[in-house]
Amino acid sequence: MDSGQLVKELEKAGLLDGALANKLQREVLLSGRSAEELIYDRRMVDDVKLAQFKSGILKVPYQKIDLGNFNDKLLELIPEETARTYKVVPIGNEKNLLVVGMLNPDDLKAQEALKFLGRRGRMDLGIYLISYGDWQGVMKKYSPYKSEIAAAVKSLDAKSGTGGRRIVELEEASKGGDAPIIRIVGDTFRHAVEILASDVHIEPQETYLRIRIRIDGVLHEEAALPLELSQAVVSRVKVISNLKIDETRIPQDGRFRSRIFDREIDFRVSTFPTPHGEKVAIRILDPTTGLKSLDQLGLVGANLDLVKASLEKPFGLILVTGPTGSGKTTTIYALLQTLNKDNVNIVSLEDPVEYFISGMNQSQVRPEIGYDFASGLRQILRQDPDIILVGEVRDNETAGLAIHSALTGHIVLTTLHTNNAAGAIPRLIDMKVEPFLIPSALNMIIAQRLVAALCGSCKAEEEAPPPVQKIIKKTLSELPPEIAGAYKEPYKIFRAVGCNVCHGRGVLGRVALFEVLRMTPAIEELVNTSSGRPSAQKILAEAKSQGTMTLRHDGMIKALQGLIPIEEVLRETEDS
Repeated sequence: MDSGQLVKELEKAGLLDGALANKLQREVLLSGRSAEELIYDRRMVDDVKLAQFKSGILKVPYQKIDLGNFNDKLLELIPEETARTYKVVPIGNEKNLLVVGMLNPDDLKAQEALKFLGRRGRMDLGIYLISYGDWQGVMKKYSPYKSEIAAAVKSLDAKSGTGGRRIVELEEASKGGDAPIIRIVGDTFRHAVEILASDVHIEPQETYLRIRIRIDGVLHEEAALPLELSQAVVSRVKVISNLKIDETRIPQDGRFRSRIFDREIDFRVSTFPTPHGEKVAIRILDPTTGLKSLDQLGLVGANLDLVKASLEKPFGLILVTGPTGSGKTTTIYALLQTLNKDNVNIVSLEDPVEYFISGMNQSQVRPEIGYDFASGLRQILRQDPDIILVGEVRDNETAGLAIHSALTGHIVLTTLHTNNAAGAIPRLIDMKVEPFLIPSALNMIIAQRLVAALCGSCKAEEEAPPPVQKIIKKTLSELPPEIAGAYKEPYKIFRAVGCNVCHGRGVLGRVALFEVLRMTPAIEELVNTSSGRPSAQKILAEAKSQGTMTLRHDGMIKALQGLIPIEEVLRETEDS
């Protein structure tokens, strides 16, 4: 049953309405993905119900797979390439009977492939129909490191003694450069860099070692390795990160650098003890993707003009705000690269130093020995700086020192955790900064969020549904006519159905949404005349009256331009 037939049968049975069926047919044609895969990804029909429905039509019995008790040795009976090509997996083996699960038991090519496997193994075949979710679950058990795993497990089985002895031998093996464990770790990092991942997680579970990779902010399981490899894999990472191999009770931090694809990549490593062993998180710091210019950040139009004007001022505080993981450090580095010239002295305090930038004097704070942001900032002022970067304002003392540094002729860049730009001023006052100092010291506040970017290869324009039309109209009404006038009702938005370029996800990379608030006489008066502290709502209302674009405004324009999904904008921004 091909995708077209399946969609028609589901529509006939009332499991899909007509509009959804037509949309699904269009997505199948545009993306090249199967209808069943798209239905599973979008949760259009319950996975088990869909499999049972197909079972009734094709007259092939349905079988549920118990993934928790799946026998991994079965995977040896069907090669991964065959399983992936023909959507078939082994689910049982009794005497001379190979029991297989198929997504498409009526696929003649798949039947021929199975017959060949049966004749080669002198086995009869028992065929069941399985759900897409179960097929995907079994496929995850196939490892991309099969040969390395076999060799690694064999070498571990051949050794005796404690885990400590094994680690020492692993260090010795690393000198040869051909140990299976080394290849597993090296291939993982190379693959992560190749697909532009930001993090790798190595996580011992109760029954296996899970390796996950974060792409565009979302974690994906990359491999499931035998649990007995856990200690060796973690030890290899600790060796190249110069961490204490025999210390497994407390967290450790380290880093290493490697040349991959003819460029130098930094890896920041953090270990964390768990009941099943040490978990390792590796942040990939690739200068080609992590260091961006202002234009590459997604700063455009009025926001970009405000930022450039603020950077031209001879002194003052520039704040970048947003939640953890919103790209604040990337924005700070972009600002610094604009300011980084031969005639200025740039000194930074960071925790940790993520990217090493030529021409800057970067220092990593170490709170455990008393070298924190506050003490480091006092020392920086003795280094004759022109521009100061403070990684984050975390306490009252650092906030006060940053304000006074900005007032005494320095450009100061730092980050703060607030929901929007307007919230930074009340936050500084909460940190015991005198309100009358803020207008004189503060040049600009940048708030930001990261959202998924639509894949340019498979996105398509469509008319926004009525509820979204109202939201778009309301948001545009708050913008200047020269901006809002570029978009006419009914408003069009964009969706991406998934393709080979984006690996079926519909999104590729991320884009930042920005809200840039500059200090103006009206906001200065509001700060100075408010009793106690001005509320973020009053500051935001005043800023909007002066034409400030909020995160919602910036996101809406980018959604209408086809850069990001409208759902991301509505989820990540407030209707202020």
